[in-house]
Amino acid sequence: MPGEHHEHHAHDHAQGMKGTLGWSLAATVALVAAEFAGGYVGRSIALTSDAVHNLTDLPPMILSLLALRWAELPPTSEKTYGFRRAGILVAFVNALLLALAALFILYESWQRLWQPVEVRAGWMIGVATFALVINGGITLALVRGRRDLNLRSILIHNFGDALSNVAILAGALAMRFTGAAWVDPALGIAIGALVLWSSYGILRESSHILLEGLPRDLRLENVAHAILRVPGVTEVHDVHIWTLGTDLYALSCHVRIPDMHMDESEKILVAINEILAREFHITHSTVQFERAGLRQTELLMPASADPK
Repeated sequence: MPGEHHEHHAHDHAQGMKGTLGWSLAATVALVAAEFAGGYVGRSIALTSDAVHNLTDLPPMILSLLALRWAELPPTSEKTYGFRRAGILVAFVNALLLALAALFILYESWQRLWQPVEVRAGWMIGVATFALVINGGITLALVRGRRDLNLRSILIHNFGDALSNVAILAGALAMRFTGAAWVDPALGIAIGALVLWSSYGILRESSHILLEGLPRDLRLENVAHAILRVPGVTEVHDVHIWTLGTDLYALSCHVRIPDMHMDESEKILVAINEILAREFHITHSTVQFERAGLRQTELLMPASADPK
């Protein structure tokens, strides 16, 4: 069955992402240790700042692994939608950690800019090259999971890490040949600004979802007009659309139809759900029919559907 194939593919994808996050976590631990050591021995605030930057990757990766497991848990009597929002919540926390790390990096780099110290460029070159290989590999491995907001937050962070490594490598070469000590703290400031910028988009999108905002790729009026195209629908109102989890949208609305037999109204419901799934990828809907000519107390009970 197509639905079973989709679920099997999604399960395999989730398992693959768990493995990717697992080895990414181990590689990041090794990288953080190497950068802290390199920053200390090489006296580089840029390397130390990048180590702090990479250190903030660890809690998100750990939480993301947990989020992938939570998303597979079935609904309960208390969590009736399941735990699909766990990844969104983790992404929000990740972005806050990124913002705090950015402020720390900016402060430390600004202090070093006014009180520069001699930096051992050789250490910077070696550690930055190692870090570039690690962060570049993690970024490429996470590209296939970029549609998941939770995984995308880690992808963006590691891509920013890789860019930081390129900048540190270039700065180390510049300091080796020119002796310009200001390059190191300037790189620290640039890394801090990059972290702050990357955290903004994730904070904005995750908070929008947590506040039950309309999915960014949908327009409420377009959905309503599509429902109105269904034969028998005369009015659509009280439309609400929100995100249950990554790429899983839900809708509730009131639809006015003529007074008709229950079998006929069921056909309209099926047609509405088909157009919602086909044109807007909305697969969880609750539609309340209001029959024309009936008093408010005689309205039909809500008709729900969650096609697989």
